Amino acid sequence: MSQTVAPPPAAGRPRTSALAVLFAVVFINLVGFGLVVPLLPFFADTFGAKAWQITLMFSAYSLGQFFAEPFWGRLSDRIGRKPVLLMTLVSNAVGYLALAFAPDVWTAIAIRLFTGLGAGNISTVQGYVADVTPPEQRAGRMGLIGAAFGLGFIVGPGLGGLLTQPQLGHIGFQLPIFVASGLAALAALGVVIFLKESRAKADPAAPRPPFLSGLNDARANPVVSRVLLVTLIYMAGFSAMESVFGLWAQDRYAWGAREVGLSFMIVGIVSALNQGIFTGKLARRFGEVRVLATGMLMFGSSLVLQVLAPPHWFPAMTLDLGLFQASLPNGWIIPVIMILGAGGMSLAMPNISAIISRATPPDRQGAMLGLNMASGSIARIFGPMVAGALFSGLGHDWPYLVGAALTVPAAVMAINAGKAQRRMNAATLASQ
Repeated sequence: MSQTVAPPPAAGRPRTSALAVLFAVVFINLVGFGLVVPLLPFFADTFGAKAWQITLMFSAYSLGQFFAEPFWGRLSDRIGRKPVLLMTLVSNAVGYLALAFAPDVWTAIAIRLFTGLGAGNISTVQGYVADVTPPEQRAGRMGLIGAAFGLGFIVGPGLGGLLTQPQLGHIGFQLPIFVASGLAALAALGVVIFLKESRAKADPAAPRPPFLSGLNDARANPVVSRVLLVTLIYMAGFSAMESVFGLWAQDRYAWGAREVGLSFMIVGIVSALNQGIFTGKLARRFGEVRVLATGMLMFGSSLVLQVLAPPHWFPAMTLDLGLFQASLPNGWIIPVIMILGAGGMSLAMPNISAIISRATPPDRQGAMLGLNMASGSIARIFGPMVAGALFSGLGHDWPYLVGAALTVPAAVMAINAGKAQRRMNAATLASQ
């Protein structure tokens, strides 16, 4: 495919200012996302929604992302990253605003589908990072962007817990959703003012590859195809846990939106620290594939430990710390266990993105990273639906146990991707 691209940055000198702006934009946007996700089960409950309808709200968003991520990724390869980021952020702002005024659960589900269609910009963000970063530094730079996601989940859920007023009923959940809409609009404004384009537009006369050409390229690439399966498998387990966590914690420990939001905030703290400080260093020392496989197993272990923790062992308590007292809710051990899972999750996405970018030509990175996010979206479509059925039909712990089991084949597939990469490298050297 004939395409004009912006010249790559000099090795070892990535555009730090551009990455700083992108970090800020991602952080602001993810604060809004983190505001909404933990309170969704409780927001839907104000409509009298059943468990399967609540998990369907998560699936609808992911269904939109499934179609959107490859489209936005391919489009950003052709017209540039900046306009795609702008369009998706504006769609986010509109989607959140519409959600605040949803009159019933089915309208809310439809709005979540629309928001997912407009929110598929993660591959575009990753493509921007790949554009301005030398290959050997990509895991670390992807980790920094992942840290922005983590920081968003520190501020977002905590702020959402403070802004939510459940005693007011449905209206008590609207304020944090309004704030999420405003933050998405602020991120869009930041893109307009501060972010410079990392790619030149493609030649309009250049032939456009068929929509499925990216999928065919991914299937033909032994590294990318295996990594896409890793994303598919482990994201199914994660989305299952995420979609029922509020219901699970409410049933087991009588938690509300505040406790669930604070738990997600703790996950965000660990993710941000790990991705910002350790992920790149670990990848350079042990290799991206080993770190990825380890992260899978850490996350699976945390799910099992949450199920095994007896509720009566960890009742509500007050800690007297001298200068001040800290009140711990029922099940206070759960956020502690979630630290292990957050550590594992924070090792996954940056290394997956780095592996794909290494195995893909520059003018196809947006498309391949978009397919990776689409793979995750497939998992997020079916994971919550299956989790809702398991939660209601077999028991509240089953989504966790099934999710933990899925991390084992994900780790194995990650190791296989590393073997395929070594074979590709050896074949390339032999042909030179």
